[in-house]
Amino acid sequence: MRMNIKNYISEINAIESIFNNDGNFTKIEFDSRNVKNNDMFVAIVGSLQDGHEYINQAIEKGASVIICEKIPETLNPKVSYISVKSSSKALGILASNFYDNPSQKLKLVGVTGTNGKTTIATSLYNLVQKLGYKAGLISTIQVIIDNKKIEATHTTPDQLKLNKYLSEMVDSGCDYCFMEVSSHAIVQNRIAGLQFVGGVFTNLTHDHLDFHKTFKEYLKAKQQFFTSLSPKAFAITNNDDKNGQVMLQNSKAKKISYGIKTVADYRASVLESHFEGMLLQIENKEVWTNFIGKFNVSNILSIYSTAIELGFEKDEVLRNISSLKPVEGRFETLHSNNNITAIVDYAHTPDALENVLTTINEINAGEGKVITVVGAGGNRDKTKRPEMACVAAELSDKLILTSDNPRCEDPEEILKDMLKGVNIVQQKKTIKITDRKEAIKTAVMLANKGDIILVAGKGHEKYQEINGVKHHFDDKEVLSEIFNLLQ
Repeated sequence: MRMNIKNYISEINAIESIFNNDGNFTKIEFDSRNVKNNDMFVAIVGSLQDGHEYINQAIEKGASVIICEKIPETLNPKVSYISVKSSSKALGILASNFYDNPSQKLKLVGVTGTNGKTTIATSLYNLVQKLGYKAGLISTIQVIIDNKKIEATHTTPDQLKLNKYLSEMVDSGCDYCFMEVSSHAIVQNRIAGLQFVGGVFTNLTHDHLDFHKTFKEYLKAKQQFFTSLSPKAFAITNNDDKNGQVMLQNSKAKKISYGIKTVADYRASVLESHFEGMLLQIENKEVWTNFIGKFNVSNILSIYSTAIELGFEKDEVLRNISSLKPVEGRFETLHSNNNITAIVDYAHTPDALENVLTTINEINAGEGKVITVVGAGGNRDKTKRPEMACVAAELSDKLILTSDNPRCEDPEEILKDMLKGVNIVQQKKTIKITDRKEAIKTAVMLANKGDIILVAGKGHEKYQEINGVKHHFDDKEVLSEIFNLLQ
């Protein structure tokens, strides 16, 4: 497929254009290593590397068009150069056009917030499939094109992959796509050029401050997504979150709200709560759900409100919601033969950890001990580490601090950071075991009949990243193995 950059000069808001050829290109790349003859190379200014440093390398490999934020001083007489204010934004617009604007041929809904994105996006995908329509999913866990599954590497893929996936969804006959929209993706313009029919806000709590630096900047990133929605789109927000309405302040989209504790367009209440699920009342109708915890009531409400705003019939939506299953690694329960319950959850922020432990304690009602195994990821937001440990210590009878994904950090240093959040009294019920498998094994050994073990932080992940190497590790697999040894 050949395209001509001259057709998109106004769309990408070109500042300066130098044409030394006809402007044609066959493919778009932002990684110089992948460039081939007659490709366009887009020089992205990243957090770790600046693509402008690789312009000459891209030209040597055959690039015919360069998109950049600063035109090099030395020019190649056979190459065209176009400067733009934002290369990453231009990449999104160009990628969308290259794949024939697939987001305009689908009903694309973006889900953003700190917690709940994967559950909501995945459940919406499953719901729409149950309702008889083909759909796609772009999530932290996986990308699904109708029924074809691809393992995910990022919560929100880069501009080229994203449009490629959307294009494949269109070709597969999908009517809908539900995608997680991370704060990183918003700031890095990964969703530039996409057309959303709706956006969903879950909540905003402490996370990713290693990237955004301040909570205010983190909030602004999320808010930017709703500001970008068109007047024809809908914007659904969680009124129970103090930042729920802040998200929609500058949005021109149709504003919709949901909530449990506050006045909202869509409301729900919990009638019964068990480890097997909950009985809810949504708009005066009783609905059983396999999901557990008040935080999941919010998730169910966002799923319900999104489906209604998409035009689905209320009774059909409620009937199918009752058959939805929780997402892998989100409050997944395992039971031993001696009546110990283990819960595996992805909770890796203070708020998510508090939600899960509060739910466990409410259902448990003091009948058994709560033993928590948790760590914190390396090379990520350090400020949340003591907060996570503080929450876990406060809401658990026994706390075992261990490794999560240490990445390139010393796991002992991560645990030291976490221990800063545990006071002197709480230290008596806290154990530090660096080896995650040993930590889980110790939790099982300490548990008696009726006790509950929470293994938090990794959820669906099937690996543990140590010094740049991903080793196979599955919390559920480890728990099952240890439970089987106890038979």
